[in-house]
Amino acid sequence: MSLAEIKNAVRELSPKELAELAAFISKQDNAAWNEQIEDDTASGKLDFLFDEADRERIPG
Repeated sequence: MSLAEIKNAVRELSPKELAELAAFISKQDNAAWNEQIEDDTASGKLDFLFDEADRERIPG
């Protein structure tokens, strides 16, 4: 199914179905975001943020 077909199908949804779809998409998006953060943390891509936070927290 193409994106255009999905968009057309979405236009056919009732308000209740649209709300359910929006909640589903939000949940999927959050899960993907969390997975990306976990992957970036495990690979060390976010170490600079942890280092910066430590410098901010520890005077001197």
